Amino acid sequence: MAEKSGFATHLRAYLTGYVLSVVLTLAAFAAVLSAGPDNKRVLLLVGLLGVAQLVVQLKYFLHATTQKEQRENLALVLFSTLILLIIVLGTVWIMGNLAVRMHTAL
Repeated sequence: MAEKSGFATHLRAYLTGYVLSVVLTLAAFAAVLSAGPDNKRVLLLVGLLGVAQLVVQLKYFLHATTQKEQRENLALVLFSTLILLIIVLGTVWIMGNLAVRMHTAL
């Protein structure tokens, strides 16, 4: 009986995560379709919905929590995110710097 209850708990968590992911995705699409992608508020809203989507994915599908036995997984995910941010922001910074240098008159 306890095994069946554990399965039901996991299934409920996955379904909750799935529904939340679909709702967040549809909200982002609805925001862009209603106001257009050029509106800065829409871009901010889509960014916030993306962060919420990330939290949902981490909690319901990767089971990253702050519990003691799950901290190593959470630390690994956060470190990977940090490295990815450094790579992306460094690339944007370098490309922006090159664009400024290429378009200046000598």
